[in-house]
Amino acid sequence: MIKMDTLNLFELLKQVISSWQVIVITIALVLYLNIVFYVSRKHHRPRAIHKLSVKKKKSKPEETETFEDENISSDDDELGLEEE
Repeated sequence: MIKMDTLNLFELLKQVISSWQVIVITIALVLYLNIVFYVSRKHHRPRAIHKLSVKKKKSKPEETETFEDENISSDDDELGLEEE
């Protein structure tokens, strides 16, 4: 049985990756994928715009309650209650 150390393994990988067959196939696959994605973008159907789903939200003016005087005396009591 042949034992392969890491140095021999890296040398073999270098030879495989740098071979002309692997380089040609890699370039062909990259070009093919670029063409496929280009064609799919060009023939993509535009989305239908639904007028019902696109609604502009109207901004309501902010309503804030302001009290002129926070300390309400018993004379201004709306319920007519008096303190004893």
